[in-house]
Amino acid sequence: MPELDPVIHVQARLRIMAALSSLGDGDRMTFPRLQQVLDMTAGNLSVHLTKLEQAGYVEVVKSFRGRTPTTSAGLTNRGRVAFDDYTAALRALIDPPKTTEEP
Repeated sequence: MPELDPVIHVQARLRIMAALSSLGDGDRMTFPRLQQVLDMTAGNLSVHLTKLEQAGYVEVVKSFRGRTPTTSAGLTNRGRVAFDDYTAALRALIDPPKTTEEP
């Protein structure tokens, strides 16, 4: 049986990874947009983004637009691979390969 990555397996983090995986390589989503898409509180989103960032799956970038601070997040290459591996493991659990039994 394939192992499911415990960092990603938490529902909130799985939702974050799924949302960010829809972006192109190197693209990011702003914190408010991610919060809106996932319907999460700022505190909850922040905690889970930190966990994903500590695992090396997400990069959080803080910058300024004019004088306004802005935070955005995107998947790292490692995060994209981890999410692909996670979804492959999940598919293998849901639809295991058929074995042929000899009569």
